Amino acid sequence: MSTSRRAYRYVGPHHVIAAVQSADSGAAIRTAADFADWATAQTAEELGEPFTFVIGTDGVLRLAPRRSEHVACASGGRVLSAGEISFSTEAGRWAVNEVSNQSTGYCPDVTSWPAVARALDQADLDHPDYFTHAVVFRRCPTCQEHNIVREGHFVCVFCNADLPQRWNVDPNLGNSDGP
Repeated sequence: MSTSRRAYRYVGPHHVIAAVQSADSGAAIRTAADFADWATAQTAEELGEPFTFVIGTDGVLRLAPRRSEHVACASGGRVLSAGEISFSTEAGRWAVNEVSNQSTGYCPDVTSWPAVARALDQADLDHPDYFTHAVVFRRCPTCQEHNIVREGHFVCVFCNADLPQRWNVDPNLGNSDGP
């Protein structure tokens, strides 16, 4: 698996990014103390659900309530990864319980995992070694719709065309690993 440093642009609906306000940005979690302060401000009910996360191009983890848009959590900017994340405590220490790259606004490739791991390490959060739920996104070259590939079936659900094996969601980034 590649250790991509691709910076993903928002590729979701235009009305969503148009509604983003700079105040919508997610909470920056750079250290264990940042996470502890953030977790203390959450209710038990909130902590029982997954959160929206992004990894900014600065490598910092940002968290927002689950029903938040990823693009709002990122203040409209590019990200190194995005998805959903949940936490639990183990022996009095916070840890990542589950983490996915499920973001239909950014559609990050599964190769974005190393950026997530680095940000979680920086925040001193124990975590799995990979996405616990990896989502494979592809753009159909025929109808241009975004697809989630299920069970390795690389066929567009909208027009039945074959989907490429390599990530291609953002035509401006192509298959390169550069920003």
